[in-house]
Amino acid sequence: MANASAFFTPSVPKFGETVPSLNLIAIHRFQRFSAKVVCFGTIEGAGKHASAASPSQSQLPRLVGKGCKLVGCGSAVPTLQISNDELSKMVDTSDEWISVRTGIRRRRVLSGRDNLIALGVDASRKALEMANVDPDDLDLILMCTSTPEDLFGSAPQIQKQLGCKANPLAYDITAACSGFVLGLISAACHIRGGGFRNVLVIGADALSRYVDWTDRGSCILFGDAAGAVLVQACDTEEDGLFGFDLHSDGSGQRHLNASIKEQETNTALDSNGSVLDFPPRKSSYSFIQMNGKEVFRFAVRCVPQSIESALQKAGLPASSIDWLLLHQANQRIIDAVAARLEVPSERVISNLANYGNTSAASIPLALDEAVRSGKVKAGQTIAAAGFGAGLTWGSAIIRWG
Repeated sequence: MANASAFFTPSVPKFGETVPSLNLIAIHRFQRFSAKVVCFGTIEGAGKHASAASPSQSQLPRLVGKGCKLVGCGSAVPTLQISNDELSKMVDTSDEWISVRTGIRRRRVLSGRDNLIALGVDASRKALEMANVDPDDLDLILMCTSTPEDLFGSAPQIQKQLGCKANPLAYDITAACSGFVLGLISAACHIRGGGFRNVLVIGADALSRYVDWTDRGSCILFGDAAGAVLVQACDTEEDGLFGFDLHSDGSGQRHLNASIKEQETNTALDSNGSVLDFPPRKSSYSFIQMNGKEVFRFAVRCVPQSIESALQKAGLPASSIDWLLLHQANQRIIDAVAARLEVPSERVISNLANYGNTSAASIPLALDEAVRSGKVKAGQTIAAAGFGAGLTWGSAIIRWG
């Protein structure tokens, strides 16, 4: 597959600093509504079945100059719905207190036989159906999640349950609430630089498993869901990814995390009575820890800068945005970013009230509802941005359809 080490050279800011522009190499020539990107990839060797194989299997040398476009979407949520009034029976809160501060009214939570893989498969099938693409035609599956059903990842199980007979590559991407945006850009890299044709990008998370349901400051925020988008190769003239901007800053990890914690065990002693550090203690993840004020400040400062940077690389003015689609974390954040970018409220996509913060699922879930309701139409331009733990943040200027 192509060596993408020179695809871009990021300039990464520190937490609290102004975000500089991400420098793309000269082969990226973004135009007003068409990005012409040429990536060079050499795949060595040859095989008698190479012509019928997927790009991950193919061994034919190739020069790739392709665009990519979003052609299908789908979403799925658990059956259990928890309202603010129901939460008020568990912790000291109220519907008014929650909705005024967050914009959230209710959320969906995994229960019973629900699981994240099943949600991901359901969302994926809907996206494939909309795109009129058979699972056997998939070249790659990207599962963007921080809460996999298996420590080693859930993407291969998605592939299995979709019934992909050609065994396409499937792997997880862990970037919390920024995960889906990173998945979109990763899909574009595989298509433009590796000759892939159909890439399924799934955003799915079950943060309810890592929420302290006795803490009213955090348990009111999160819900579970899955969303999926089919990204497909196309001619460069039809390219639907106009520009992007990606960053991370580990110094902000202290403001939002769910770290490993070790369980107390009987400590072994060596012959001299000293404590041994073996065997390792059994560990698990802590509840989500968040400094809400700092995360708010980070989001309202960095997200508008990232979108402005992506627009600049795309050669587009802010007025060209038909829809603003942000990670659905908090309505105050969404409103503040929209105001900074001078995007009127009627052009902002938000379904936060019904689902809460669904992490990597929030953008594809909101997109799917907007597309299926007829709000977002083919050919319209969307500024999408994710932000969250890591800290990570990124934006992409895309065209639907």
